[in-house]
Amino acid sequence: MERTLVIIKPDGVQRGLIGEIIARLERRGLKIVGMKMMQISTELASRHYAVHKGKPFYEGLVDYITSSPVVVMAIEGKRAIEVLRSTMGATNPVQATPGTIRADLAVEIGRNLVHGSDGPETAAFELGLFFSSDEILSWDRATERWISE
Repeated sequence: MERTLVIIKPDGVQRGLIGEIIARLERRGLKIVGMKMMQISTELASRHYAVHKGKPFYEGLVDYITSSPVVVMAIEGKRAIEVLRSTMGATNPVQATPGTIRADLAVEIGRNLVHGSDGPETAAFELGLFFSSDEILSWDRATERWISE
């Protein structure tokens, strides 16, 4: 099983799409093993977006992600990163495949509702930023055998 980070960004929270987004992830077979609503500090945002520091859009990213509460989740599943990213859709909602979160619910790249880690190393790093080890649970889901072979 693979774990990854999901952030329902300020636009998703403000638009009342938390339940819709979580439902889509759960319907895909992803399991929530950690979840909390929080206000991201500037310091945490700077660490999360450190890879973009110096780029023209960096300050806007930090300002945006700290502008309102977010919901962060640790998600687990077989090929969780790949499944999550295909469920979210392309970063630019206009280019996202219909049926994805971004294609169905967003219209601009700067308001694309969700963040998901892009690889195993990034997922491990990001999960460590947002969750302590005791905030991520291991549990058996009764439906697991009906989701994965």
